[in-house]
Amino acid sequence: MLTVHGDIRSGNCLKVKWMLDLLGRDYQWVEVDIMSGGSRTPEFLQLNPFGQVPILVREDGRTLAQSNAILLHLAEGTAWIPDGAWERAKMLEWLFWEQYSHEPYVAVARFQRVYAGKTADDVEPRLIERGNIALSRMETALAGPEWLAGGEGATLADLALVAYTRVADEGGFDLGIYPNVQGWISRTEAAFGIT
Repeated sequence: MLTVHGDIRSGNCLKVKWMLDLLGRDYQWVEVDIMSGGSRTPEFLQLNPFGQVPILVREDGRTLAQSNAILLHLAEGTAWIPDGAWERAKMLEWLFWEQYSHEPYVAVARFQRVYAGKTADDVEPRLIERGNIALSRMETALAGPEWLAGGEGATLADLALVAYTRVADEGGFDLGIYPNVQGWISRTEAAFGIT
């Protein structure tokens, strides 16, 4: 059986859980409380020297870190990864962008507000500025196509980006000014069975 070590409060962990549930895979979830240093213990660092969640442990003992790498591994051979080389590359473009230009701002602002207890005035202004730039980029990209990679259906790009976008308001972002993003959130949640 697959094992996932993750913190259920993390969007990066949730997207792995959502994919496993969608695929109907049997797995064991091992909760790791990152707030109390659970990902920094010697035992955890043996599984993942990066000290991050999630980590997937396969039946044969091999481990895989980084949520989007795990998604790609789990979804291999499914419709969530486009067949065409160009379409697949566009999906990957969004997956890489998510971890570099979206998650470090939208997710970190949410973390500071929800888990670190900071007020709106205490959140670093650059996080809000860069998070709004990311949300604006998504708003523009979704002005015509229904899905981020531009194809006919949802891909892993949509799953990866919805994890933190759907709760961006918790970090102080006004999703009301992004109607295309709001519509996409609803479509993506429906496509992946996210409640």
